[in-house]
Amino acid sequence: MQTATVKWVGGEEFLAEMPSGHAVVFDADRKHNSAPGPMEMLLGALGACTAVDVAVILEKKRQKLASLEIEISGERAAEPPTVWTKISMVYRFTGALEEKAVRDAIELSQNKYCSVAATLRKTAEITYRFEISPAQK
Repeated sequence: MQTATVKWVGGEEFLAEMPSGHAVVFDADRKHNSAPGPMEMLLGALGACTAVDVAVILEKKRQKLASLEIEISGERAAEPPTVWTKISMVYRFTGALEEKAVRDAIELSQNKYCSVAATLRKTAEITYRFEISPAQK
């Protein structure tokens, strides 16, 4: 079992020590805004989770990935609990990449490997698209 520890710093600010030993600051007060809030961290976690999958899969497919950026936008429920209900993702790739390899890598991540997507999909509809630009010379 993995364990995180969260300590109150003051106001709506908390310090979380993750199972890996890394510390992350959270601030749920958007007026104070000294750190990301817990719900926005989920969007970042989703992006990081799928980015790792896609980059590794493309490397295994011997694709020449130069850069990858993912824009994640979300809508939340109007009433508590204000869970994510709609999430839209745009994957932006640069490199010498085959469209089919990119599509397959994203679909594998979204539907099989990314545990954050699987978790969020319980409350949110997740849609995605991708763009490929050639590598700069």
